[in-house]
Amino acid sequence: MLKKILAALRIQGDAPLLKVGAVAPPFEAPDQHGRIVKLSDFVGQTVVLWFYPKADTPG
Repeated sequence: MLKKILAALRIQGDAPLLKVGAVAPPFEAPDQHGRIVKLSDFVGQTVVLWFYPKADTPG
């Protein structure tokens, strides 16, 4: 499941997990409308990445 999430975020699956408070690596992901947004689009702003690992899955 983690690899699917990382793939959606276009981050290498072998990337190390981040510690709380660490700076996030550059990434891009589709928003709720399917448009690609990049972390760099939000320079200087606080960003909360919210996802539902079991959304649209049976279980």
